[in-house]
Amino acid sequence: MAFAPMGPEASFFDALDRHRASLLAMVTRGAGETPAGATRVASSSEVLTAIENIIQDIIKSLARNEVPAFTIDNRSSWENIMFDDSVGLRMIPRCTTRKIRSDSPKSVKKFALILKILSMIYKLIQSDTYATKRSNVHSVLTLHLHRDIYYTDIQLFGNQAAVDSAIDDISCMLKVPRRSLHVLSTSKGLIAGNLRYMEEDGTRVQCTCNATATAVPTNIQGMQHAKFLLIVEKDATFQRLLDDNFCSRMSPCIMVTGKGIPDLNTRLLVKKLWDTFHIPVFTLVDADPYGVEIMCIYKYGSMSMSFEAHNLTIPTIRWLGLLPSDIQRLNVPKDGLIALTKHDQLKLDSLLRRPYITYQPLWKQELEMMADSKMKAEIQALTLLSSDYLSRVYLPNKLRFGGWI
Repeated sequence: MAFAPMGPEASFFDALDRHRASLLAMVTRGAGETPAGATRVASSSEVLTAIENIIQDIIKSLARNEVPAFTIDNRSSWENIMFDDSVGLRMIPRCTTRKIRSDSPKSVKKFALILKILSMIYKLIQSDTYATKRSNVHSVLTLHLHRDIYYTDIQLFGNQAAVDSAIDDISCMLKVPRRSLHVLSTSKGLIAGNLRYMEEDGTRVQCTCNATATAVPTNIQGMQHAKFLLIVEKDATFQRLLDDNFCSRMSPCIMVTGKGIPDLNTRLLVKKLWDTFHIPVFTLVDADPYGVEIMCIYKYGSMSMSFEAHNLTIPTIRWLGLLPSDIQRLNVPKDGLIALTKHDQLKLDSLLRRPYITYQPLWKQELEMMADSKMKAEIQALTLLSSDYLSRVYLPNKLRFGGWI
C-alpha cells in the first residue's frame, strides 16, 4: 500500500530540494573514491582466520614462557585520532597501543573476558557458515543481544557495559566491523515516518506517521524514499512531535531518535539511509554542550568507535536547531533558560577545541554565543512561546526557508 500524500505543497520543499541537489553534486564529485582507512565488511573466513591468529599468538607466548597479552589500539587519546572532513574522526595509521595482560591484577579479568567472547564469536561464525548453505537464514544463528553473552557467565562479565566495551576492543583488534562479529546489540532507538524496509530474515516492516514509533532495526535490506531525515536528540521531544502529527504534516519524511547518546544500531540505520538515498539529514538537539556533542557523534563519530568511522559517520548532517542564536532571535523567555554548570562549561571548552569545529565556523559562532551568555536551553523551552510552537512554527519555518547550518 502506497503512502498517502499528506504533506505540504511541493513548493514548501524548494529549499530542501536545492540542498539535496548540492549534496548529490558533492556525492557525484566524490564517486569512486575510497577514503584511506575505510573499513570493509569482512568475510566469515577472514574473521575466523583473524581469531585463530590471535589464539596462536597466545599459544606461542606460553611456549616461550612469556605472559600472554592482547594488543589493542589506544582509542582514549586525541593523539591517536585524526580529523578527515569527508569522514570525521578516525584512527591515525600508526597509533599507540595498550596491552591487556593476563598477569596484571588490573587487566586479568578483561583478558579472560575478551578470550571468552572470542571463543563465542568463533563458534557463532562457524555455525553460520554451515547454516547459510542449508537455509540461508543468517539471523537464526546470530547472537542478537549483548545480554545473551552476559548471562552465560555473570561473574566473569560483571555487567553488560563490560561486554559492550570488550566487543568494541575485539572489533578494533581484529580490524573488522562489529557487524562481522555476528554480535548485534538490542536497539534502544525509535523510527517513524515514511519508511518501509525489509529485515534480513525477510520480515517486511512499514513505519507510520502517527503516534506509534518502531524500534530501530538491527539490519535492513531495502527502504522507502523520503524528503528528509530528522534526528531528534531526546525521546520526549520525539514523542511530542509524533503526538503533534509532525510527520504527517511534513510528509514524506523520516524521524529517528537515539534517546540521547545513540547506540550502534541507530547510527548504522542513519548511515544506511544517507548512503541509500542521499537525502538531507538534520539534527534537533538541546542548545547545550551535551546536545551539541550528541550531534557531533552522528556527524563526525566518537573516539571509542573511530576505528569504524567510515561505517558510522555522516559529515553532511546539518544543525537545524535548537541554535543558541534562535534563543535570542525568538526572545525565548528567561524562565526557559538555564545557567551553564561547571561541567557544561568544561564540555563546551572541550568542544571548542575539537578539530572539526575549525571546519564549522557557523557552529563555532553558536558555541561562542553560548559561552558568552553562560546560558543553555532545552528544546522544550519553545513551549513557553506556545504549546505547539516547535511542531507548527519553528520546524516548518526552518525547513521551508533553509534555517540550518
